[in-house]
This record gives sequence, C-alpha cells and structure tokens, in this order.
Amino acid sequence: MSSRGLHTLSELKAALDQARREAERQEALQREIAAREKRERELFAVTVGPVQPLRPTGRARQARALPTPEPRQRQRDEREALRESLSDEFNVDTLLETDETLSFRRPEIGLDVVRKLRRGGWAIQAQIDLHGLRRDPARVKLNAFIRDAAEQGLRCVRVVHGKGLGSPGREPVLKARVRSWLVQKNEVLAFVQARPAEGGSGALVVLLKAS
Repeated sequence: MSSRGLHTLSELKAALDQARREAERQEALQREIAAREKRERELFAVTVGPVQPLRPTGRARQARALPTPEPRQRQRDEREALRESLSDEFNVDTLLETDETLSFRRPEIGLDVVRKLRRGGWAIQAQIDLHGLRRDPARVKLNAFIRDAAEQGLRCVRVVHGKGLGSPGREPVLKARVRSWLVQKNEVLAFVQARPAEGGSGALVVLLKAS
C-alpha cells in the first residue's frame, strides 16, 4: 500500500475517533442535564407536597392583549405633592398691591417692574388657559405650566383663568385660586391683570425669574 493510502487511513481513523469522543461528550452532557432536571423535580415535589392536577375543562383559552401600564402611584404622589405645595388655605390678600387690579410683586421687585409689566414691556412667550376647569385639574396644570416655563427660560407668560361669569353665584372662584397659587410659586416674581386686548380681568400676565 502506498504512503498516500496509509496517510488517508490514518486521517480517517483520527476523524472517527474524534466523532466518537464528541458523541460520548454529548451523551454525558445529556445525562447530566436529565439528572439535574430530575433533582429539581424531586426537590419541588418535596417542597410543595402532593398536588392534584386540575381537570381539563375543554374550554379554549384566548390570548388577550395586556392593558397599557399606568403609573397610578406616581400620579397619586404628584397630586398629593401639588396639594401640599399649592395650598387653598394660603391667604394672598395681604401680599397683593392695593390697586384696582390687585397686582403682586416680590419684596425685591420694584414698582417700576410692575408698571413695565402692566404696559406690556415683556413679550408674552407662552400661555395656559384654565377657563372652565375644576379646582384640582386647574391647580395641577398651572403648577406644571409654571415649572416647565421656568425650566425653558421663559420670562413672561399669560395665565387665563376666566372672569367667573359661569360659576355658581357668578363668583370668580378660580380667579382667586390662581392668584393664591401663583404667589406660592417661587418661580413667580410678579403678576398683573392683563390688558383688555390680552384678556382683561380674565387673565394675568406673569413675570418669572431669569434662569
């Protein structure tokens, strides 16, 4: 037999040996997996104890789409935080300027700033309309609006609260609430009643802190 034939037989034998070892390795691996699964079943049976399988009902189970998760706890926390931070019991009357529009300014803000705000010295960069909303939704929306406006670096915004003509007894309940809430917001430096063309007694022009 030629040397080439001997070489081919040697390679074939080596390949067969390798295939045999791989098959033995796979068999050992399968035995190990089966033994581990058996131990796990036995451990489960000892831990849980005897169980009775449910009888088949013959009813087909239809897969249903899961509802979209809602962060209800976070929403409750946020509403609670808003109720604590923007109180309805806050007495704002003593902080308002005693003019015909009951304007407001922080102690460090001069009267000239209020006059400039009333004349339209700052361009209105954003507004929110709370007209027609109930107290709690209005408070939540106003708080978020002022916070977002301040984070965006806005200086002058308009808050429309309505004139209260549709309220019971025609009393402008929301109007008074909005003034009280704004005074409690640290981002607010001053506010005045809007000019007639900007909403008049149904809106406020608010000056925010510079970012």
